[in-house]
Amino acid sequence: MKYEWLAYGGRHLHAPDPMAPALRVTDVSVGYPGVQTPVLCGVNFTLPVGSRLALVGANGSGKSTLLKTIAGLLPIKSGTISVFGLKVRACHHRTSYLPQRDEINWRFPVTVSRFVMAGRYVHCGWLTSPDASDHSVVQETLAQLDLSNIALKAIGELSGGQQQRVLLARAVAQGSDLLLLDEPLNAVDSASRILVAQLLDRLQRQGKSMIVSTHDVGIHDQPFDGVLSLEHGAMREVAHGVDS
Repeated sequence: MKYEWLAYGGRHLHAPDPMAPALRVTDVSVGYPGVQTPVLCGVNFTLPVGSRLALVGANGSGKSTLLKTIAGLLPIKSGTISVFGLKVRACHHRTSYLPQRDEINWRFPVTVSRFVMAGRYVHCGWLTSPDASDHSVVQETLAQLDLSNIALKAIGELSGGQQQRVLLARAVAQGSDLLLLDEPLNAVDSASRILVAQLLDRLQRQGKSMIVSTHDVGIHDQPFDGVLSLEHGAMREVAHGVDS
């Protein structure tokens, strides 16, 4: 990270444990203020480095809550989460989160290129601007997802499939080792599905670890190393070595 003494958010950087898994979730329960019943209850699983896990469940099963908790956006009620052997907030630059499309204000006046550049800010710090290397990463990521031709287009002018690819581009541009992807193939056409599948395969070959939330493992074009199924906030099953 550039200018380590200006680390984003004032947080100090910590070296990951080279022997630790990408993610370890131990007996995690999560709730919301004023809600007595936990949204997640007793979730346990381990994600080895370089693995791709499908997170499966119906709407309201807790998939998005789990991803947000791992990303550090929601507090843990009980249990522990470690990312590369460290606490969640010690790994903010090593984890990138792709939210669902309806969580974004697509009317915000920003171009595709500037939107994707937001993924690089975690490496810049508070008082620095993106440099040539950041711009190079953004351009490469746009090209991988066939977005270069609309780089200067306002995000509010995009189709649903384009918006989904732009969201993924922002997450990938961050260069994180752990990607948390919430419904990355939601409402995309077959061409976009192929592009996304190819990119995820390429990232996994580079040693990236990822959790991909989906309603149906079968809509993905490539195999997962495991499937974690949630039902009403609790783990229903964990299967390993499952193909799509």
